[in-house]
Amino acid sequence: MTATTISPIPSYLTKTFTIVQTEVVKLRRDPTDLFSRAIQPALWLLVFGQVFTRTRAIPTGNMRYIDFMAPGILAQSVLFTSIFYGLSAIWERDLGILQKYLVSPAPRTALVLGKALSAGVRGVAQAIIIYVLALVLGVHMNWNPLALLGTIVGVVLGAGFFSTFSLIIACIVKSRERFMGIGQVLTMPLFFASNAIYPVSMMPPWLQVVSHLNPLTYQVDLLRALMIVGSKSTIGIGTDLLVMLCATAALVVIAAKMYPNLTR
Repeated sequence: MTATTISPIPSYLTKTFTIVQTEVVKLRRDPTDLFSRAIQPALWLLVFGQVFTRTRAIPTGNMRYIDFMAPGILAQSVLFTSIFYGLSAIWERDLGILQKYLVSPAPRTALVLGKALSAGVRGVAQAIIIYVLALVLGVHMNWNPLALLGTIVGVVLGAGFFSTFSLIIACIVKSRERFMGIGQVLTMPLFFASNAIYPVSMMPPWLQVVSHLNPLTYQVDLLRALMIVGSKSTIGIGTDLLVMLCATAALVVIAAKMYPNLTR
């Protein structure tokens, strides 16, 4: 293989991680956004989780409900953080930053992938907060290094999927007001039509079908199998990863084609 054949790959990665670096700089300058977004998952764990752990109203087998719930709340935190990521793209358009991105030599897929990975960085920061809360609450966490690495991968893939999905919505609606309305409408159905706070087996048959079409279900299943001691995947870790990876890759391609539409 010649040097000219492999040279585009490092160049592509460099351009992708330049976008990630730009987003990380924003996060370092204003980390308060992370802590404000951590309030809601903290309330779910501290209030909802504590109450239902005592009532045993939701069948989770031999697993305590707070243990069952913690990975779902991490996935919820990633979802809620990422689903509004398209709003920043609309702001960048209004400030003229998006136009500069589009005239740069960076491939559009690199721009979108960079945005997706930067959402993953935020997701990992949220995961650290959730892990600390779970530790305080006595959740039986799995501290195996491979499990921690797999959790990071699951968080990044989930954040990448939902942030890219958010970007596609932004390219369609093109205004902050419409985007906020659609984002708020989508978050609750995605969350409640998943296995985040109750098993899929509890759902009526039609909702079970919806749940298996919901990417959040696969993320939660992966996180639960990796984060909690004694927990096993009900779908299969390999299947979870494959579904999330393929879904994210497909959305990156679609978003790359639609990205210029945001300026029109």
